[in-house]
Amino acid sequence: MSVARPVIFRNGLVLTMDDTHTVLTGADVLAVDGRIAAIGHHLTAPDDAEEIDASGGIVMPGMIDTHRHLWQTAMRGYGADWTLTQYFVWYYLESGRHFRPEDIHAGNLLGAVEALDAGVTTTVDWSHGLQTPQHADAAVDALEAVPGRFVLAYGNIQQGPWEWSASDGFRDFHRRRIDGGRLEGFQLAFDVTGDPAFPEKAAFEVARELGVPVTTHAGVWGATNDDGIRLMYENGFMTPGTVYVHAATLSADSYHRIAATGGSVSVSTESEQSAGQGYPPTWALRRYGVPVSLSMDSSVWWSGDLFTAMRTTLSADRSREHLEAHAKQETVTHHHLRAEQVVDWATRGGAKALGLDSRLGALTVGRQADIVLIKNDASPAMFPILHPYGHVAFQAQRGDVHTVVVGGTVVKRDGRLVGVDLAAARAGVDSTVSYLRETLGEEAWLRGQNPDLPQAELFDNPYQYTDYGSGSHE
Repeated sequence: MSVARPVIFRNGLVLTMDDTHTVLTGADVLAVDGRIAAIGHHLTAPDDAEEIDASGGIVMPGMIDTHRHLWQTAMRGYGADWTLTQYFVWYYLESGRHFRPEDIHAGNLLGAVEALDAGVTTTVDWSHGLQTPQHADAAVDALEAVPGRFVLAYGNIQQGPWEWSASDGFRDFHRRRIDGGRLEGFQLAFDVTGDPAFPEKAAFEVARELGVPVTTHAGVWGATNDDGIRLMYENGFMTPGTVYVHAATLSADSYHRIAATGGSVSVSTESEQSAGQGYPPTWALRRYGVPVSLSMDSSVWWSGDLFTAMRTTLSADRSREHLEAHAKQETVTHHHLRAEQVVDWATRGGAKALGLDSRLGALTVGRQADIVLIKNDASPAMFPILHPYGHVAFQAQRGDVHTVVVGGTVVKRDGRLVGVDLAAARAGVDSTVSYLRETLGEEAWLRGQNPDLPQAELFDNPYQYTDYGSGSHE
């Protein structure tokens, strides 16, 4: 494997996201041999270093998404009008089983490329469409073809986790592709329904045996609840590495259990606001001291960038604060959640959730050189930069990602990805869409995309004039 050429960002506004959130203006960031070598002003760089003009831009750590179903990217936007119920019916009960290994590959490839393009240098592929080891191989093949960092969260919604995790095929896959493989990490991905028999216990035991964490959709309205958290706790399966996704409808007791055992919550605000898992829970997590990371969930519905995650999370948290205050005839005069905090959740928070905080999530000497430059001289929204955290959270967007560096290697330069075959990604997705459309049939395809519109109740308006519009007001 070749050593990356040194890279230096010159004269940028640097958000280090270190322990004290140091911000440097007009500063340089030097990466040598894949790591941050120095941060400061007027740095001396090796003669062969690639120099990147960061003036007028923001230099920050690569962002980290802790929960994204990459395999569903091939169906981008198809479920724009779905509720969570319709998502479950389509993927779990009806159409998800039709996905072939090549369809998993197509979605993963496009989703991985999309994440990298938006400055997300590390992504957890919450891959619960792995019906066979061949599907899992296809998922990993796609991830390894993209020059970002990826954690595979292995799941299979067509079987119980106690079934697929005990299979010889899963064991063989883990031995072949994970032990000594090129992925950044590995998790088991499954949900705990709260069944008193606790059938998921067998899958937790497999995770413990393999020494890998579990990521689980917890506190999802109508699907997972406090009983699942209680069963995990009573059986000793709540660990610091456990990532609870959504966690939007849990009791105080469950939040206390998560905090006490060192777990964290992956909040997918755009998803929770729209699909119905529950109100985005950061307003509660802050009160119970539960660590937070951010995620985008699925492009079958929503956008695939953490700028949107930061923006919607701030808005949802503040909206809840105002709503509760108004109900008590009070006024919020100072926001608790600040832009600085959500930028931390999008970077350092993700690294902490994945146990990678010593290597990723911040720009400090010795850490891996995962660096993003947000700069767009052609955009009127990119100046002036007065509040850097606020600018990242509320003003910037994926089109403003100028440069992305992963492990010291430039993977996006001047707004364009380097060494990525978008034509191949498009061809794979086109093939998947054509296959699914033909397999389902046009009627079922259109019905899935356009759920029934419920009847709206109209209220009589007592102030409506029966002769309104007559022009007579005398």
